[in-house]
Amino acid sequence: MLFDTHAHLDDRAFDADREELLRNLPEKGIALLMNPGCSLASSRAADRLSRENEWIYAAVGSHPDAAGEVNQEVLEEYRRLCRANPKIKAIGEIGLDYHYEDIPRDIQLAAFRAQMALAEELDLPVIVHEREAHGDGMAVVREFPKVTGVFHCYSGSADMALELVKRGWYIGFTGVLTFKNARRAVETAQALPLERIVLETDCPYMAPVPFRGKRNDPGYLYRMAERLAEIRGLPVEDVEAATLENGKRLYRI
Repeated sequence: MLFDTHAHLDDRAFDADREELLRNLPEKGIALLMNPGCSLASSRAADRLSRENEWIYAAVGSHPDAAGEVNQEVLEEYRRLCRANPKIKAIGEIGLDYHYEDIPRDIQLAAFRAQMALAEELDLPVIVHEREAHGDGMAVVREFPKVTGVFHCYSGSADMALELVKRGWYIGFTGVLTFKNARRAVETAQALPLERIVLETDCPYMAPVPFRGKRNDPGYLYRMAERLAEIRGLPVEDVEAATLENGKRLYRI
């Protein structure tokens, strides 16, 4: 059985068949699933999903694309949601994304720091989205040594990942691990201790080979497990068992 440690089942891409998908996923080997929020609205949706489905957990937070919404009122609502629902296990998806820079960097950094402080206050792990912002991302991590969690859809170097692991963090791998041009991801997956690796779909995005270009869903997570097993030279059953336990340890389930 597998733990999809990052899936956006509240996304509109699932509006037409969400209930059917949810019913069928246990049959596809998904034991547990983490659905993080990306905004206040999606965090509320993640909260509802976790209440309605025994094996789904939630996180609340504002993605860098929604950093402009982060203020004291939004932070207070995240605080309230966390205290009201024991199945909210993390603050996320938060972080930095400098690829398009639609949101100015100073606003992203302020939102990231504010949500890291909230995680520290509530003693929760965080789910970090970091894209083309490695230096600033690590600088914020170092500002909050008591806060750990996962760098999801990891895109940094193996050296940076090893520093994160030494600080108590986990590294999340998506379908990118199956792409032909995923040299950096493969190098990182080879370098890390297995007990610090978690698997995720990031659905509906990042579908693995041979489903690339289609809508991703948690039923494809087995492909990441197969690829990681190939990279590590391990039986796929060992990878499934290890990453399931890693996800449970990350989110204190």
